[in-house]
Amino acid sequence: MDLQYFESHTMCWGTLGTVRPYSNFHPQRDVKQIHEALEKKDATTLVRILTNRSNAQRQAIAKTFKEATQQDLIAGMKKVLSGDLEALMLELMMPPLQHEAHRLQQAMAGLGTDEETLLEILCTRSSKELRDISSAYKEMYKKDLEKEAKGETSGDFAKLIVALINKEDVAGLVQRDVESLAASLNGKKADVAPWIDILTSRDSNHLNRVLMGLELESGQMVIPVLEKSFSGEIRLGLSVLVECIQNPGMYLAKRLTGMKAPIVQGIMVSHSEEDLLCIRVAFLKLTGTSLYTTLQNYFKGDHLEALLAICRSED
Repeated sequence: MDLQYFESHTMCWGTLGTVRPYSNFHPQRDVKQIHEALEKKDATTLVRILTNRSNAQRQAIAKTFKEATQQDLIAGMKKVLSGDLEALMLELMMPPLQHEAHRLQQAMAGLGTDEETLLEILCTRSSKELRDISSAYKEMYKKDLEKEAKGETSGDFAKLIVALINKEDVAGLVQRDVESLAASLNGKKADVAPWIDILTSRDSNHLNRVLMGLELESGQMVIPVLEKSFSGEIRLGLSVLVECIQNPGMYLAKRLTGMKAPIVQGIMVSHSEEDLLCIRVAFLKLTGTSLYTTLQNYFKGDHLEALLAICRSED
C-alpha cells in the first residue's frame, strides 16, 4: 500500500469513498513505472499504483501511456495479468458509467440472467445516473439497454426492470401512496402494478416515508409482506428494491457476504469513490467482522492486495 496516500494533508476526506485522488499525482512518473512493470510482468507494481489513484487519474495515466509509448495500456495489462486479478484491474480502468454498463451487459450475457446484479445496479442508481448508464451502454454495445433487458426478462419482473431503467421522480402524496399499496394487498391476489408504479417514480425520501407509513398502518414489516404476497422473480425484485430504498448500504453489504469474486469486485469498484465507507460500516454491523479482515479469509496474493487497497483500512 502506498504510504504517501496516508501522509497527504491535502486529501479530500469529506467523501464516503475509500479511494480518493492521489495528492502527489504525476502521470508521466506513473507511466514510466507502469511501463517498466509491464515489461517485467510485475503485477505488484501495477496494483500498488492503480489502486492508489482515482478513476479520473487512471484515465489520465492511460492517455499519457498511449501518448508516450504508442501502446494501449489495457492491452498491455491483459498480457501480464490473469484470472480474478485481471478482471479487477480492468474494471478499475473503466470510467464509472462504462463500468456500470459493462456489469449490466455481463449480467445479461450467455445463458440465463443474473437478476440480482441487474437489480443491484438499477435499484441503487438515481434516474439521472441510469440515463447516463443507458447512454454508455448504447455507445459501448450498439444496443438499447431497455430492449436488451426486455429480451432477457419476462412478465411482471420485466415490467419492473423497464420501470427501473426509466426511473423518474414524480410528485406524490405520501398517504395516498400508502393507501394504494395497502389496497393492492387486500384482494385474493396481490396487485403488483401499484408497487412497480410508486416505487419507481418517487424520490427516496418520499418512498421511505411511504414504507414507514405502510408498516405503521399494517403493523408488519414490508419485506415479509412482499414475500407472503408475491412469488418468483417479482418477489425478489420488489424485495431488493425495498431494501435499497430503506438501506442501500446494508443491501450491498449483504451482497458482499457471499465473497464471490465478481460480486465483490463489482461492488467495491463501483462504490470505491462514492460510499464504500457506508458499506463497510453496514458489513461490520451485519457480520460482526470487518470487510478488510473478511477479504483476507477468502482471497490471496496480488488479488487480495488490490482488494485491500480499495477497501483501504480496518474498521
